[in-house]
Amino acid sequence: MNHFSRFIFLATYFIYLSHIALASIVSTGDYNKDFYVTYSPNHINTSADGRTRSLIFDKESGTEIASKDMYLFGQFDMKIKLIPGNSAGTVVAFYLASGQPNRDEIDFEFLGNVDGKPYTLQTNVYVDGFDDREQRINLWFDPTQDYHTYSILWNLHQIVFMVDWVPIRTYRNHADKGAKYPHWQPMELKMSLWNGEDWATDGGKTKIDWSKSPFVVTLGNYKIDACVWKGNARFCRVESENHWWNKGQSSTLTWTQRRLFKWVRKYHLTYDYCMDNQRFQNNMPIECSLPKY
Repeated sequence: MNHFSRFIFLATYFIYLSHIALASIVSTGDYNKDFYVTYSPNHINTSADGRTRSLIFDKESGTEIASKDMYLFGQFDMKIKLIPGNSAGTVVAFYLASGQPNRDEIDFEFLGNVDGKPYTLQTNVYVDGFDDREQRINLWFDPTQDYHTYSILWNLHQIVFMVDWVPIRTYRNHADKGAKYPHWQPMELKMSLWNGEDWATDGGKTKIDWSKSPFVVTLGNYKIDACVWKGNARFCRVESENHWWNKGQSSTLTWTQRRLFKWVRKYHLTYDYCMDNQRFQNNMPIECSLPKY
C-alpha cells in the first residue's frame, strides 16, 4: 500500500467513525420493513432475514424499490455490488426523488459497460424539475467484485456524494446567490435497475447483449439517518443533536475531505457540466462559478 493509498484508507476510516458517533438512525436494516416494490416484484429476491436484496433485469422488465417514508435532509448509505461481466446498456440508480411534476432529485447512476472496461458513475441534481447538472467519474476499483458504500449527505448547506466515504462531488446551497437548491420537497429513497441502452454506454452506441441476461445487482446493508417527513418542513430544518447533518461540522468539507475530493477530480473525473461551454453556449449555470465547499 503506497503512502497516498494509506492516507485514503485512514482518512475514510476516521470519517466513517465520526458518522457512527453522530448517528440517529431511522431505518431498521430490513428491506421488507423499510421499502416497498414499485413495479415487477417478480424481479426481486430478498434474503430470509431481509438484510440483502437483489434487483433483476431481463427482456421482460427491470424493477424498482422505494422507501416507505419520505425525508427532508439526512444521510443515506447503501452497500451495492454491481452487475458483473458485460453490463453495457444497463443503468443502476440509487437516488432521492420527490415524485412531483416539478420534482427534486439527487442521483447516483451506474452506467454499465462491456467486460473489462470501467463502470462510469454519473451523478445529477434536479431542482424544480430541471436537471442538466451531470458529472461523471470512473471508479478506482472494480465495483462488481465486492460491496462498496455509496452515500448521499443532504442538508441545509450542501449535498455531498460519497463513495466509500470519499467525497466525489459537492453541490452547495447558493440559493442566496440565485442558484437553485432542493430544500423544501421531501423525497423517497429509491433503487432501480433498468434499460438505458439508448444513452448509457458509449452514448448509446453499445447496446444490451441479451445473451448475458438476467442482469443482477445486489444490495447489502444500508442506513438511513434522516429527518422523516411529518408535514412540517421547519421541524427538519432545525439544528439539534438528532439532526446532526444540519450542524456546523456538516456545513462544508473537512480538510481531509477536501484533499480526497481534489484527488477524485484530478484523476477520475471524466465529465463536468460546469466545463461544457459548448453545451451551454458559454452561458454557464450560476453555481459553476461559485465555491464547491
